[in-house]
Amino acid sequence: MKTAIVYMSKHGTTEKVVKIISDHLNHQSYDVFNLRNNKNPDISGYDFVIIGGSIHVGMIQKRVKQFCINNASLLMAKKVGLFLCCMEVGEKATEQFNNAYPVELREHAFYTGLMGGECLTDKMNFFERNMVRMAVGGPEKYPKLNDKAINTLLQEIDDMIPKLN
Repeated sequence: MKTAIVYMSKHGTTEKVVKIISDHLNHQSYDVFNLRNNKNPDISGYDFVIIGGSIHVGMIQKRVKQFCINNASLLMAKKVGLFLCCMEVGEKATEQFNNAYPVELREHAFYTGLMGGECLTDKMNFFERNMVRMAVGGPEKYPKLNDKAINTLLQEIDDMIPKLN
């Protein structure tokens, strides 16, 4: 089984989740594609595609959304996992996830998950830091990554591997 991890990260939270996934896959054949550097990687040779992005100003990165649109028919023929990093929880987070990925892809995916979020203010510009502080209320209230969701994704990956070999 060959796995592609396709993602985009603005400040590093999504990249952190991708690192956890790739460390978990260290015994498998996988490639990681950062859409910042490669806008449309060729995923035709992969059995399994994990796509991740994050929310900024209420929307997922345009390159993640465009990747899903450009590769829609190809993705529907593969095992697909989708995840999203965001600061929201509950219905608002679910709404952001649903707006981030096309309905057909969400329904096809073997895994969809909200990974929580982090505010890495040291990687933000002045405007972003102030907006986050106003929205969240202070560093002690910043959301955290959802370890349970990450572990569920890793378990789902493990469960898929025997089915694909």
